[in-house]
Parts: sequence; C-alpha cells; structure tokens
Amino acid sequence: MEERVSGFRVRGSWDDVVAHGERIARALRESDVDEDALAEWDNWRPKAHEELGEEVSEKTVEQARIEDGAGGQAEQAAKEDLERASEQALESIEKARGDRPEDILEKWEDALEHGFRAVDTTTRKAIRTIETAVYEQVMTRFIPYYFDNELVSANIRETTRLENGTECVFEVNVNDDQLKQEVS
Repeated sequence: MEERVSGFRVRGSWDDVVAHGERIARALRESDVDEDALAEWDNWRPKAHEELGEEVSEKTVEQARIEDGAGGQAEQAAKEDLERASEQALESIEKARGDRPEDILEKWEDALEHGFRAVDTTTRKAIRTIETAVYEQVMTRFIPYYFDNELVSANIRETTRLENGTECVFEVNVNDDQLKQEVS
C-alpha cells in the first residue's frame, strides 16, 4: 500500500484490492464515523467473491444513479399521485360553491403537489433508466469504478490482465483529513 496526499493506494491482484478495502473498513469501524456512510462504503467495497466487471460495476451504477424524489421516497406510484391530484381537483370544483377562496386554493395546492410529484417520479424513473444504460454500457468501460459519499471517495480500475488474474489499482480517500490520519 502506498499512502498519497489523495489517499491510500494499492496496486495488485484482486486479493490485494479486497484486503485493502477490508483494512480501510476495519480502521473506519474503529473510528467514530457515521454508521450509514460506513454501511454504504462497506456495501460497495470489493469483496473476495465478486468480480470487477460484474458486481462492482452493478454497485457503481446503483450508487451513481439519481435519488428518488418525494413520490419515490413515499413509495407512491406516479399513477396513484395523478389519480389523487385529479380527485382533489374535481372535489375542489364540486365543493367550490360553499368554500372560502382560501379553502379552494388549499385544495388546488394539494392537487398540484400530487401532480408535480407524479411528474417528478416519472422523470426520475426515465433518467435512471438512461443513467443505468449509460453507466453500464459506456462509463464503466472507460473510467474507473468509483464510490463517493461524505466519508470516503474511492476508485478501482483494471490495469492489465495477467496469466493468473487481473492487476488492479484501488485508491481510497478518506474525505476528512483528521480521520484520514487516524485510518493511516
């Protein structure tokens, strides 16, 4: 392992790469770090049973994709949001006679919110489909596989194919300088 300003780097076999990731994960576990960020890192880092072109590629694509919006986080299908929006719009029209203008406006705001959520959910789903195709078919063929969160930034790339396996370069940067010293 070589320690650089940008992080901790190892060049070697898949086993060397896996051991490097395990050492860093262990050092981070021993430090006081955000558990969710550590779990994300631990999930992404290369494992002995994985292959670079398969599992690490899939995890890189998954990590790089756009996040869910409010509708997706609420596990609400776009169709359900649109139905709710139209129901609220129709209800506000039907009951508009006895309502005050503020009540009508509130119902329309709620209907619009569900309509916007439906559009957001549909748009994000389309973007994720395109992102997945671009990352799987293009990006992971030309750039290193990477991981990035508030705790760690890492990248791994295959450098050469050897008779007995593949040589890789795996670099991990701990984003906090004080924590980087502890990990070192």
